Amino acid sequence: MNIVRKDLDQNNATLTLRIEKMDYTEKVDKNLRDYRKKANIPGFRPGMIPVGLVKKMYGKAVMAEEINKLVSDNLFNYIRENNINILGEPLPNETEQQPIDFDNQEEFEFVFDLGIAPTFEVELSKKDKVKYYDIKVSDEMIDNQVKSYTGRYGKYIQEDIVEEKDMLKGELLEMANDKVNETGIKVQDATLTAAYMKDDAQKALFVGAKKGDVITFNPAAAFENETEISSLLKISKDAAKEVVADFQLTIDSITRYHESEINQELFDKVYGDNVVSSEEEFRTKIKENIQENLISDSEYKFGVDAQEMLIAKFSDLSFPDTFLKRWVLSSNKNLTAETLEQDYSKMITDLKWHLVKDKLVKSNDVKVEKEDVEEFAKKMAKAQFAQYGMIGMEDDIISNYAKDMIKKEDTLKNIIERVAEQKVFAIVKEAVKLDNKEVSIEEFNKMFEEK
Repeated sequence: MNIVRKDLDQNNATLTLRIEKMDYTEKVDKNLRDYRKKANIPGFRPGMIPVGLVKKMYGKAVMAEEINKLVSDNLFNYIRENNINILGEPLPNETEQQPIDFDNQEEFEFVFDLGIAPTFEVELSKKDKVKYYDIKVSDEMIDNQVKSYTGRYGKYIQEDIVEEKDMLKGELLEMANDKVNETGIKVQDATLTAAYMKDDAQKALFVGAKKGDVITFNPAAAFENETEISSLLKISKDAAKEVVADFQLTIDSITRYHESEINQELFDKVYGDNVVSSEEEFRTKIKENIQENLISDSEYKFGVDAQEMLIAKFSDLSFPDTFLKRWVLSSNKNLTAETLEQDYSKMITDLKWHLVKDKLVKSNDVKVEKEDVEEFAKKMAKAQFAQYGMIGMEDDIISNYAKDMIKKEDTLKNIIERVAEQKVFAIVKEAVKLDNKEVSIEEFNKMFEEK
């Protein structure tokens, strides 16, 4: 076999593979002998089929299969051995590639187009500046988190006098002519909350009432739509549309949610037994947790800005545009040329970042170890638990949850990519000059709104 490379320009090349009969004959003959042993043809015992018949039946298919394999193996071996940094996959040349006739040809020529990545080096110094935002933890942020915890860890208490947000429970009876309608709707354990009523006059009938009181009201006037009436009266929505009568509720119970007091019981629920022992320590711990999350936000923003800086640094890189568009369209059958044209500039921006990141990974010998993956998975697990207010979880619970996460192939791949990217950003952060700026959380969030 003979392989010839022809460079068209710095980003485009062709590879021509010339295959002679001697390149494939031995393997084709071997495969046909194997077919002869395995083939099951009526009238012949296994292994006794004439060679000529096997060749006539399977010869061209076996030859085509072997030649295609030969082309693929040698094509990618040549690219790998010659360190050609290709983009996408090789594509058959549209002008020089001649039709292949396996029935009549013994020698073959295959011509492939290659898209070649631009050659460049990533050099960073203190001349490169990237903003780094230090987000202040305000008293308001701490107060809001305290309120979130007192609300989350509160409890329900039975009361004697109704307030607007209380949940009332009791027997609900339909009325007619100021009397109970004996054949009307009856709900034994009806529940309602005055706060959900749209009509202030109807709401006022309940606020200040006592346990045991009988309140007459009109559901159609009190509530916004038939869904709420249907739920209250335990009837269909269609039937709820027809409800116009008054109802009376005998209040059997009044349940009110009380936020937790700021005390040792709350501290233990949030952070575990005796981790925090005073309100001052509680607020300090909350501040530390907020700060930890804000550092993650600051690092994320630094990554975004560092990526933009690096892409801008290599804005003049050239790419095999025609080849790339052809390859993308051949790889995505549902993509149109018009859509590709609209998205192409973003695709090139993403490709630049991929190439820059790959250069930094190789030049700095970045490796993602098993421990890195496990540690990142634990951080993800902690963050997920924290979303539900589950802070201070035991290490073994976090570890087991993280292990289950990385058993999923897609999650594992995503974590590896994110860890590698974090390591790249750490390298960039060390090499460039940081333009530190302290901002409030409102100022920080506004940066993303402006995007």
